[in-house]
Formats: sequence, structure tokens, C-alpha cells
Amino acid sequence: MKYIIACSTVLLITAMAFLPKAPLTVKGNVKDNNGNVLQYASVAEKGTGNMVQSDVNGNFTITVKKADAVLFVSCIGYETKEIRLTGKSFVQVELAPIEKKLDEAVVAAPVESKKMNRTNPAAVADRELFVTSAVQARRQAFAIARDMKPAPDPAYNGYVNTNDSAFNTEDYDGIVENRFLAVKDNPLSTFSIDVDAASYSNIRRYLNQGQLPPAGAVRIEEMINYFQYKFPQPTQQHPFAVHTETAAAPWNEQHRLVLVNLQGKKIPTENLPSSNLVFLIDVSGSMEDDNKLPLVKQSMKLLTDQLRENDRVAIVVYAGNAGLVLPATSGAGKQTIKDAIDRLEAGGSTAGGAGIQLAYKVARENFRQGGNNRVILCTDGDFNVGASSDAEMERLIEQERKSGVFLTVLGYGMGNYKDNKMQKLADKGNGNHAYIDDMREAKKVLVHEFGGTLFTIAKDVKLQVEFNPAKVQAYRLIGYENRMLHKEDFNNDQKDAGELGSGHSVTALYEIIPAGVKSDFIEKVDPLKYQSMPHQNTTVSDELMTIKFRYKKPDADISELIEYTVKDSNTAVRNTSDNFRFAAAVAQFGMLLRNSGFRQNSSFNSVLALAGSATAGDTEGYRKEFISLVQKAGSLVKVKIEDTDISMSSR
Repeated sequence: MKYIIACSTVLLITAMAFLPKAPLTVKGNVKDNNGNVLQYASVAEKGTGNMVQSDVNGNFTITVKKADAVLFVSCIGYETKEIRLTGKSFVQVELAPIEKKLDEAVVAAPVESKKMNRTNPAAVADRELFVTSAVQARRQAFAIARDMKPAPDPAYNGYVNTNDSAFNTEDYDGIVENRFLAVKDNPLSTFSIDVDAASYSNIRRYLNQGQLPPAGAVRIEEMINYFQYKFPQPTQQHPFAVHTETAAAPWNEQHRLVLVNLQGKKIPTENLPSSNLVFLIDVSGSMEDDNKLPLVKQSMKLLTDQLRENDRVAIVVYAGNAGLVLPATSGAGKQTIKDAIDRLEAGGSTAGGAGIQLAYKVARENFRQGGNNRVILCTDGDFNVGASSDAEMERLIEQERKSGVFLTVLGYGMGNYKDNKMQKLADKGNGNHAYIDDMREAKKVLVHEFGGTLFTIAKDVKLQVEFNPAKVQAYRLIGYENRMLHKEDFNNDQKDAGELGSGHSVTALYEIIPAGVKSDFIEKVDPLKYQSMPHQNTTVSDELMTIKFRYKKPDADISELIEYTVKDSNTAVRNTSDNFRFAAAVAQFGMLLRNSGFRQNSSFNSVLALAGSATAGDTEGYRKEFISLVQKAGSLVKVKIEDTDISMSSR
């Protein structure tokens, strides 16, 4: 009998161990390290979409899925904290301010060049000018924040970087945001994919210097596509798989947010076709700074280490003139390639057009049929000799791309960085664009994402979305403003579009106003006199929209078609995937940085909560870094009593 009871007890304990763990309701309070209550702090259960905010007394209540859940607690201006519950039903959270760190970041001068003479009055003046400009930028941010109307959750009220230093000649094209379009008038939305990620690393550079980026530097699609997402690899004959997810929009629960993802097939390095590469390196005088040519040389050495014996590399440089410094050399001769890189020095004017022409000529002479033929341009984009205008450069690149040679544009430096020119070169050259702000980014682009950066698996990739008017009243594509196409362009195989690299993931977000929802975003026009409304078939059941994709194989001229249907869903944000929540967080952050007219109820604390709940598996730390950047941006515009004297002195 005792034996039976003992066995039954063991079986019962074993069975209980495998039962689902019961939810746990946890209460808590959030304060700073001086005991002051923190209102509207975000509290999220890590790895889920479960999130709440603290009330006016700093109190919160959250029901977690398991007793050992991890809470991610964040508040603008304070360090984030992760707390493992281990069965606790009450937690007292103390957050430390990060203001001191931000102050230091704002007024810290850039790393001085090894060549800088500390006793040189001009060099010292440049350094003091930078510090003064940074402090002024911070004062302007606080001055704007001071005039904000109080809100329960601090939201960004708009800021434009007005640092007008004579030494800052960076160029960014203006962006006119996509607006909401009524489905009855505009049933189709057509655009080209964009795998560039330069905008995000450039924004990071600004924020790490204690400045908010110019609005033209904020391209939301590039911010979203900077990050890796966990989508399944394609299993069919096409080079990419399509994934979608629909839920309530985090910044307006009456709206839907639809995520559309293209996950490119990842080809193992050993199976990639052989490469014919030309390093086209700007060695003009503007490239002398440590974060320009010296960083270029380190980056190209990293890339050289990835080459195989059957790959070939040539090096072309340009300053006042263009020249070939290394003929096509096998990847087995890594030291020969690195020695040629080490000999490069900066000086002279910038004949970018001549350099591009020579690089393409060398690429054509060594062209590999069925291989990866590509020019890799490393520059700050400050062309000033020969063909240098945007129109001239566009015509030159459009002509050269007909040879079948692709283009990768790597941007470097600050102060005279020509972002707009880089964008145009990559767009017109069947290529991609990345901004390298440090060696960590160089490793990400040229080592970790080697295949995606350099090997195209599908070209001229376009999307066309048809919305069901029975379900959708209006829609807005978030980002991709410079990638929009006419509806007729979708079936036109002569129309250029974006390229998808090996393993690349491209994500787009549509914000949708469902049928029947009242909205001020929907602009009305007078009834037409001569046009009759065509009959629309609105009997399709629960279909929200149909997405069509066109793409060409890298060596093909005729496109292939894929069609995909999206069903309607009103899932709560807390029940969405990590992919969805993090992409939504990045989009929301971009709208705040741009002071978007469509940001609605967006706030930095909302961004922190969404992103903080989606950091599982962040082995390389990019998502946690994103959270720190959100903190920095939010603190630059947050009103703080202790900074009243600073903001007042700016009047």
C-alpha cells in the first residue's frame, strides 16, 4: 500500500510539473533613486506583447503568463531595468536617471584626429565650435520641449536640427510623407522594395553626438529594414517567401496595421557565385578625417578577409583624377590586396564621375558571366570636379548599369556627407546603400551580412496592393516615399525597381482605416459631374487586400509574378509576434523623429514598451541599442525642472 501511495505521489508531482503554469497578477510601484514617483512608466512582460503603464502615483498592475516572467521597465530619461519575478506578486522598481550621461554626450567633442595639432588655434576653434553648436542644439530642444502642452505620456512635439555651422554642409532631400488615400479613389498602391539601411546608422550617429537628426535623414523604411527579423526561409521555387500579420495600430486602436515581409533565401557563402569586385575609393582631401579614409581602409580589409580564391578584386581610386592602383587580383592574394589598401592617402579635389567611369570599365573588362559583378563605392559623396551634379551622376549610373554590373554605395564621415547623392547613386545603379559610422557597422554590413550586401538573388522587385473597399476605407504606406511607382509601372518590365540580396529581409507597414470608422485623415472632394461610379464587387468575404509581387532573376529581363491574399484580423497588439511589435516600435520612433502629422498617439514611452517586449534572441545587441537611442532622443525633448536655467538662457 505504501508503495502504491509513493508511486502515485511521484506521478502526481511529475504530472503537475508539465501542467501549464498559471498566470500571475503582479502589482508594483515605480520611483527614481530619490524616491520620486515616476508616472506613466512602461512595464512590459519580456517576449510577449503584454504591457501596461504606471499611474499618477507610480503604481501598476500586470498579469503575466508565468511566475518566472521578466518585466522590462522603462521611462524616458531613466535607465531601463529588467526584473525577474521568481513568483513575486509585488515589486518595487527603482530607475536611475541617465541625464548626466546625456549631458556628457551632448557636449563631448568628436574624437580628435591623430593628425590634429592641439596647439593649432584653428583646430582648437573647430573643436570649440562643435561643443558650442551641440550645447545650442540641446538648448533649442529644451526650449521647444518647454512649450509643449502637458500630456500623460510625454510625446515628441517636433524638432528640426538647426545647427547652421559653416563647416556643416551635409545634404538631405526633403521627404513628403505618404498620406491616407481613399480606397474608392485609389484602390491600388504600388512601390519598389528598399533594402537600404543607411538612414538608421546615420540617425544613430546624430543621437550619439547628442543631436536630433534632420527630418530629411529619417527614412522610416530604412530604419525598419536595418534589423533582422525571424521569418521562415522560402520553401518554394521563388527566391523569397511572403509573410503578413495584421493587428490594431499601437498609436490608434481604431486603425489596423498590416505588416508585409519578404524574406530572401539565404545562400551559404560556399555556394555563392564567384565575384568580380572593384573597390572604388574616394581619396580626395575631404576623406582625410579618421572616420573617413582610415575607416574605409579598415572596412575594405574586413571585406578582403571574406573573399575566396575564385573571387577577383581590383582597386580604383579618385581625387583630382581617377587611377587603377590594383589590377584584378585573386582573393587568395589577400596580403597583396591589403598592401595596396594600406598605401592609399587622401588629398586633392573629387572627380567622382571619372572614378565611376573607370571602375565600371575595369568591371566590364573582368566581367564574369553568371557571377557577381559589382562596384563598391566608398565615399562621403562630396563630388566637385567633372560630372558632379545629381542629374549628371544619375545619367552616368543609368548608362553604366546596362552592362550588368551592380553597385554598392558605402557612405562615410560627417560634416559634408551627401546623403541625397548616395541615395540616387544606389537607386539608379541597381544597388544598395549603407552608412558606416564605425567598425561595428562595417562588420555588420561586410561580414555578418556579406551575402545580402554583395549578392543579388532578385532584381526589380515591385509590390502592388489592391484593397477591398468593403473592408478598407483608406490606407497609408509608412515610408517608401522615394520608392513609389505609378500603377502602370507594375507590369512594365522596363521600369527599374529595388534589388533583394541573399538572406535580406524587407518589411513594409500599411496603416489602414477600416470601413465605417470616422477619421479626419480622410479628405473629401465634391461629387463628380461627368463621371459615373463604376460597380465594385464588395462581396469578397474576409479578404482585406491582395498583394502582387513582380521580380526578375539577376540575369533575366522578364519578370515573374506572385500573388498573395491577406485576411482581415483585429488582433490586439499584445498578441502579436516579436517581429510585428518591434517593427511597429521602429516605425513609431521614426514618426516621432520626423514630427509626423500622422503620429497620432505615438510617444517615446510607447516605443520603449513595444521594443522592450520584443528583445528575445537579440544576441548581437542591436535591439537593446535601439532602446538606448530612443531614451536619448526622448530625453533631448523632455522638460526637466533642473534644466530650466539652460532653456531660459537660450531666449
